[in-house]
Amino acid sequence: MNREILKSMDTGRITVERLSSLLQTFALKHAARALPDLLETADLQNASSRQFLLAVLETEVKGRNERRRKRNYSAAHFPPNVRPLEEFNPEELESGITQAQIDKLKDLSWLDNGANLVIAGPPGLGKTMVAVGLGLHAVNNGYAVCFEKMVNLVKILDTAETERTAGFRLKNLKKAQLLIIDEIGYTPITRSQANRFFTFISDTYETSSIIFTTNKEIMDWAEMMGDPVLTTALLDRILHHANCYSFRGDSYRLKHPEIFS
Repeated sequence: MNREILKSMDTGRITVERLSSLLQTFALKHAARALPDLLETADLQNASSRQFLLAVLETEVKGRNERRRKRNYSAAHFPPNVRPLEEFNPEELESGITQAQIDKLKDLSWLDNGANLVIAGPPGLGKTMVAVGLGLHAVNNGYAVCFEKMVNLVKILDTAETERTAGFRLKNLKKAQLLIIDEIGYTPITRSQANRFFTFISDTYETSSIIFTTNKEIMDWAEMMGDPVLTTALLDRILHHANCYSFRGDSYRLKHPEIFS
């Protein structure tokens, strides 16, 4: 039957518009838009039917991936002036992380395995830059990522049941493959807020990877949470599958104001 269809075709009457319409019918929108260029390239290169079909399908896949990347980037809610991880130079730190470790993190195997990252250290050493750089790298590789500062996350958890916007954001946070919780320990939280934070971490336990940035050492989290027993249970979940990095050195922000401006 397929041979009969091919024999019955009058190639002189097959217009670009008709082909584009058929591609649109099957929701191949990206391929449909690129069809004139694909046909021109196929003619110039004397491409076979298989080569042309492959080009059409690869164009559609590339377009869909780029659309998903843009959607994921928008949904991540990254802070302004996101910088790629390649702009961070770990050699300017006294200690904490090496270039080899960064390169290893960029393969995202830790994310595939559901591991967490804890990046600790004083302000200005590039903790957020590394965390967001990894988040951007994950988005570019097709992962769903969400970023929130701890102070904003606490507000979302406080109001999720009464405010529609907060409830919607909380659902997205729980569905993300990678969460970035920034600046833990910079502002105090109440006992009830600590309980809600613990519940949130428990809900995402082993379903999402989380990057935590904090100005406090892990041993000081109990003071921040206000409950040693709760903190122990929280850290048990966070550190079960985690890599920890403790940054030390002079302020990266002061040495590179152009990056943080």
